[in-house]
Amino acid sequence: MKRVVVTGIGALTPIGNNAVDFWENLQAGKSGAADITRFNAEKFKTRFACELKGFNAADHLDKAEIRRNDLYTQYALVSVAEAVKNAGIDFDGLNKNRIGVIWGSGNGGIQTFEEQVIEFATGDGTPRFNPFFIPKMIVDIASGVISIRYGLRGINFTTVSACATSNTAIIDSLNYIRWNKADMIITGGSEAAVTRSGIGGFNAAKALSTNNESPASASRPFDISRDGFVMGEGAGALILESLDHALKRNATILAEVAGGGMAADAYHLTGTHPEGEGAYLGMLAALEDAGIQASDIDYLNAHATSTKQGDESELIAAERVFGIGASLHVGATKSMTGHLLGAAGAIESIACVKAVQEDVIPPTINTVDIEPEFKDKFNFAGRQSIKKTVRYAINNTFGFGGHIATSIFKKYVP
Repeated sequence: MKRVVVTGIGALTPIGNNAVDFWENLQAGKSGAADITRFNAEKFKTRFACELKGFNAADHLDKAEIRRNDLYTQYALVSVAEAVKNAGIDFDGLNKNRIGVIWGSGNGGIQTFEEQVIEFATGDGTPRFNPFFIPKMIVDIASGVISIRYGLRGINFTTVSACATSNTAIIDSLNYIRWNKADMIITGGSEAAVTRSGIGGFNAAKALSTNNESPASASRPFDISRDGFVMGEGAGALILESLDHALKRNATILAEVAGGGMAADAYHLTGTHPEGEGAYLGMLAALEDAGIQASDIDYLNAHATSTKQGDESELIAAERVFGIGASLHVGATKSMTGHLLGAAGAIESIACVKAVQEDVIPPTINTVDIEPEFKDKFNFAGRQSIKKTVRYAINNTFGFGGHIATSIFKKYVP
């Protein structure tokens, strides 16, 4: 079976508009949460989010690209461009028929949809929709636009599994390369759901934190005072390719993709299984796929959105997989970035890639009082980054509908 490696990364996040800044601010424990600026949130239950800071699409894209594409696709293009540059790829020197795109988004062009429907509803009833309305809105368009930009004619599709979406895309990419269906795949995910309907909808589902007085400390995974997740936005891109292809073009290898597992809670529309059944099965499947033992894992980047049931069920599942007192460190980078929904798995996978590359475990900020039932069962990442040899890092993502996707990254050894 072909070995698959990561040769490029690109990140556009609430704590950094490129992979270098993202990783530096992650290690420093910087919070990306602040009052919403995208729209007037005065009447909303939640009035803050983890928005991008200082991002100007015109710095990266031409006017036509901005006009034709929703923010989520713009974010995708920017993060992919960084990953391609980071990987030192000259597509013209490669077989583009063997290079694909598997991209993920949970909500697609939700801002475009919202704007167009409101415009229609508040108008005179005449359907004057923008001719780009449908292609800007549909969830698969980012993968298509990426392939068009670079002329890539290989595998091309979009995964949608709610907040497990981009992790699912990464696992699919891993397998297609293993199966020799592609030499290289651009993968990851993007999300731009800090909108009136996005915030209002998750408020109605009672999923968001309402700690409007202290946004920077609102995302607090595992803490007894947590009250919901903080919405984030952005994109993460990874270049995956077979090891032999990467070596042939003298690429710098950042990490190896060891394996991936997918499962389902089969329990509830939005709630996780109380015993973490799906998470347990997903982690077991990933370990089996990677051909390693639970004791080999040094770092778990937990899904940990800061919801009571979600956090607890994941820790129950982790206890079942790793046992009490396991040597691995359990952390949650969402404490800094917020929850990027369908893009969460991508930026958290990038965090895992950097962890195994640089032997650093990022902190979990804001968590002060861990649930008593779990505080002595795991080595939780504290509010400072930790220097530790990281051979394997595992990344959990769970989505509404019970979707489970778990990926494992390992330190590259020739």
